[in-house]
Amino acid sequence: MNMAANIRIIVAEDLDVLREHFCSLITEEEDLTVIGQAASGKEVLQLLNQVGAPDIILMDIEMDMKHDGIITAQKVLDQYPQVRIIFLTVHEDDETVFSAFETGAVDYVLKTSSSTAIIQSIRSSYAGNVQVRPEFAYKIKNEFSRIRRNQETLLMATLIISQMTPSELSILELLLKEMKITEIAKERQVELSTIKSQINMILKKFNKKRTKEVTAMLRELNITPFIHKARGGL
Repeated sequence: MNMAANIRIIVAEDLDVLREHFCSLITEEEDLTVIGQAASGKEVLQLLNQVGAPDIILMDIEMDMKHDGIITAQKVLDQYPQVRIIFLTVHEDDETVFSAFETGAVDYVLKTSSSTAIIQSIRSSYAGNVQVRPEFAYKIKNEFSRIRRNQETLLMATLIISQMTPSELSILELLLKEMKITEIAKERQVELSTIKSQINMILKKFNKKRTKEVTAMLRELNITPFIHKARGGL
């Protein structure tokens, strides 16, 4: 490690005791310098105007409000794309992880991480040598797999819908409105047996056993506007 480097850092954390702890860790290292502290996203932006862009921002995800750090990171990187942001958080849930990385942040460190891990993250981020941690790599891999499955399902569902009859499309829309079979029969002014037969055909086309499985899938894929379009917008 080249200790001649002087890595300029802003620490953003709303809890005073934690902010002081992280600053203390950093100032013990010869190659690291804290150039500013902030307790909110607003203060981060004010600091940038006062001291200029740092090399690294160690940023808490939740400060003034939920995801304050994520919102601030987006604003910072829009104006200073060269800044490397490391998120500090207590959260490990998938949504938070993906929201954090979507901003363009380079790393994501749990507040419970060791001092060594935090300092290593700062140096690696500065050098551009950050490697995705195994636990986060697993989450990302699972997310890509989910996206791929959804894309395949979306293609299949779109193809099925494009080949459905106007009556089937109409019934599908009514099912998505959570109408019961008896209500659909009354709405369409046809025999109940006719609706049941058409619903069975819809289930067969989607290879499902229950209408709730079909409607849940279509809602998840956000494909309902396509159904309306397939009916000609009627």
